[in-house]
Amino acid sequence: MGTNGKVIKCKAAIAWEAGKPLCIEEVEVAPPKAHEIRIQIIAISVCHTDTHPIDPKSEETFLPVILGHEAAGIVESVGPGVTNFKPGDKVIPLYMPQCRKCKFCLSPLTNLCEKLNLDKSPVVDQELMEDKTSRFTCKGKSIYHFMGISAFSQYTVVSDKNLAKIDDDANLERVCLLGCGFSTGYGAALNNAKVTPGSTCAIFGLGGVGLSAITGCKVAGASRIIAIDINSEKFTKAKALGATDCLNPRDLDKPVQKVIIEMTKGGVDFALDCAGGSETMRAALDCTKVGGGSCTFIGVAVGDKGLTISPLELIMGRTINGTTFGGWKGVDSVPKLVTDYKNKKFDLDVLVTHTLPFDKINEAFDLMHQGKSIRTVLIF
Repeated sequence: MGTNGKVIKCKAAIAWEAGKPLCIEEVEVAPPKAHEIRIQIIAISVCHTDTHPIDPKSEETFLPVILGHEAAGIVESVGPGVTNFKPGDKVIPLYMPQCRKCKFCLSPLTNLCEKLNLDKSPVVDQELMEDKTSRFTCKGKSIYHFMGISAFSQYTVVSDKNLAKIDDDANLERVCLLGCGFSTGYGAALNNAKVTPGSTCAIFGLGGVGLSAITGCKVAGASRIIAIDINSEKFTKAKALGATDCLNPRDLDKPVQKVIIEMTKGGVDFALDCAGGSETMRAALDCTKVGGGSCTFIGVAVGDKGLTISPLELIMGRTINGTTFGGWKGVDSVPKLVTDYKNKKFDLDVLVTHTLPFDKINEAFDLMHQGKSIRTVLIF
């Protein structure tokens, strides 16, 4: 390849300051260093997490930054010491690394990896490469990475521990969703909640993650899946994916958790909060049954103070857990999820409501904030 070992100039969307639209700029992307890989991004989808560092309410801002973490692409070149990837490979970057050697990677109980700074949220970690420098420059300024990926750039550089090699015939405009949204919701149901056949489930928040959680509950054999959102326009897709009941808390004359407890004669076996925020967290925990109910937290609301819990709520036999990236060890699991999609075990097409050229990235954010999209895929 003519670009191997050279700086590449390409298009990227940069967040220069919080609360402002992203700017399309020409950036310089340095060649990969040892154990790094430069990727040409083919398709990216926009996720709420991409807004966290530029939310004026966020206490965890680092700017300027190239956001984007739900993507798929093709290897352009590899740095020294990379043995498991070659130019031309189709790949999905992973914000949850898997080194396969640390105590977490060797444990079946978690998908964390010691490559992460475990004192920080994954959203503000991996803002530089392992040598604490950036591979991006724009107008003479160094630009931060985001979650080890920075997919809002035509080319990006990632660690070889943050990359999954996938089938050559994979449709990148769909499997890019496996880089975050779908895998998170689907895995939350299967790996973290461990939804059981015949069980009742409540899913709060019907964005890409929540709809994927419905798919996970259905695949796990749940007999009743109650979908909750303040936007009733989401209910058609929820039912298409397996929801048996849909509730809009704004249309009810009592708290949604009380309605769910009445509907299920005591509460659900599994509640999954895909929205975040203390009010939703409270409703999700309250609607789980005593004596075995489980509540899984997935969504994070920026600036929210979280939940106050009395020991009595847990003494009565409820459990709380959480998930990052659906509990999947990405290097091992994402290639299998790609194969499952090809074999029609689940549907990603229903989650993609819009496809836009990359230059319309700010429009994609507007659609998300207005609740008009589930996932918008951007194409270079």
